[in-house]
Amino acid sequence: MRVKSKMAMLVALVLAALMVACQSSNQQQQSEETPDAGTAATGKAAKKGAKGAKAEAPAPQTVTLTVPEGTTLSVRLGDTLDTGKVAAGATFQGTLAAALTANGQEVAPIGSAVTGKVTNAVSSGRLNRPAELGLTLTSLAVGGQTQDITTSTWSEKGESHKKRNLELIGGGGGVGALVGALAGGKKGAAIGGAVGAGAGAGGAAYTGKKEIVLATETKLEFKLTAPVSFTFQK
Repeated sequence: MRVKSKMAMLVALVLAALMVACQSSNQQQQSEETPDAGTAATGKAAKKGAKGAKAEAPAPQTVTLTVPEGTTLSVRLGDTLDTGKVAAGATFQGTLAAALTANGQEVAPIGSAVTGKVTNAVSSGRLNRPAELGLTLTSLAVGGQTQDITTSTWSEKGESHKKRNLELIGGGGGVGALVGALAGGKKGAAIGGAVGAGAGAGGAAYTGKKEIVLATETKLEFKLTAPVSFTFQK
């Protein structure tokens, strides 16, 4: 009886030990699988914050700025223009010499590229035809977009040569007559006057040709004759 009793107690102790061991193992496994309540809350809050940040990020906005008619465009030439070499219809390049603004906002910064066209080009004549030059702008490039524009015409006309030519011709005749008179009296004066007048006319033809030349970096001003709009993303 005592032996059986001892055996029963031993079996009971072994079973109890096994049950304790199993419970300990299950608790450890549950602890590993289930995150700490604080950690879980922090993770959820972080995810929620990230979603909120994405939702609050503003979408790109499209803004259209319109430059009104009459606005002045100050331009520096990128090419040399010479009435003796250029023809009507030719194009030229340039850049803005001053920023272009609309309603206090900058539309085109200094250095923005512009394209223009020669509307009139007359080469200077030798005696009585002064040079003429007319220019207008046709496009403006801003931020990767190029817009057609219409502007006033910048123009210049050379001075007439008539008065100076008359002085040269008359002066040449007078000098010739004086030399002729000294050499041969009235007849000599008449011959000298004719020769001198011819020489004066030749001098006028040689000196009278004067072209209009606008060098690179020359600053010119134009005015928009129609409004122009540019669209930007901000």
